Amino acid sequence: MPRTVIANITLSLDGYAAGPGGDMSWLIETALHEQCASGFAGFYRGVDTVLLGRTNYEGFHGFWPSVADDPAADPRSRDFSRWFDDVEKVVVSRTLSEATWTNARVASDLEGEVRALREAPGRDIAVLSSVSVIRALLAADLLDELRIVRVPAILGAGLPMFDGPLPASTWSTESVATIPTGAVVTHHRRR
Repeated sequence: MPRTVIANITLSLDGYAAGPGGDMSWLIETALHEQCASGFAGFYRGVDTVLLGRTNYEGFHGFWPSVADDPAADPRSRDFSRWFDDVEKVVVSRTLSEATWTNARVASDLEGEVRALREAPGRDIAVLSSVSVIRALLAADLLDELRIVRVPAILGAGLPMFDGPLPASTWSTESVATIPTGAVVTHHRRR
């Protein structure tokens, strides 16, 4: 049975994954809330391969490795940092030639890579917030599940998740939960 490819992303009400200039301040309260953090921990523990675009790879690599040994960091963040360091990371890029983070490698052919990963033994494959990778997987009909945290903020501009046409597809809603910050977490599965 093929492995499941799951995207996890946080969006504003108007569909942006980041605000102008890459601003992420609007999602911090929700991301740090116990209910959201606990749900994400349950999700990532079932994953043993992560797909990242170059921009997210560089951002995550610049932040997460140092959190593991930071005594001031939340224990859940330290656990995530250790997991992120250990997990297989596939960086999808046509410009990056080398990935220096532990267990990371570069792939230029997203579709071929995902098809091979799906057939290889292992647990779930996750895309963590990489808009370009999620859109490409949707376009290639290679995304099985979509987890969206919708934060009640209107950004007006920034990095849009749904910018331009995608092929039509239908999804079932597996779960819906509301975080006390007002964010809504939905889990959708491709029909």
